[in-house]
Amino acid sequence: MKFEEIKELVHLFKEGDITKINIKQKDFEIRIEKEAAGGVIQAAPVHAQPIAAIPTPKAAAVQASHEEVAATPQGDSITSPMVGTFYSSPSPSTPAFVKVGSKVSKGTTLCILEAMKIMNELEAEFDCTILEILAKDGDPVEYGMPLFIIEKA
Repeated sequence: MKFEEIKELVHLFKEGDITKINIKQKDFEIRIEKEAAGGVIQAAPVHAQPIAAIPTPKAAAVQASHEEVAATPQGDSITSPMVGTFYSSPSPSTPAFVKVGSKVSKGTTLCILEAMKIMNELEAEFDCTILEILAKDGDPVEYGMPLFIIEKA
């Protein structure tokens, strides 16, 4: 099963009403379960090459206080298309892909999201200006989490 297929499966599963799914393909098996009350997704391979499980957010991190919500800048945002780890540059010794104030074109790499030891480049889907970068290097990110506050061109 390809990474993109797993990512889409997790997305559809998260949005759906089912709470468990188990898929077997040759020597690969994945089991995904959702807590009934909180809608938290966990995925863990059963008989595959060892990979990290999708992290479960802690209740305190999920419930933002009123102060945090008020402090979040308003405007358009670019969100994470997956669960993973945020990196602003291709390596620690190179400059960041974008900075606050950067004007980017459609297709420009904004960051790298590492998921299951795979480095995925997140590209701009439209021309925009970066107003704020909400994640820092090494931060874990969740699906749908805002990463950049932007102004569309």
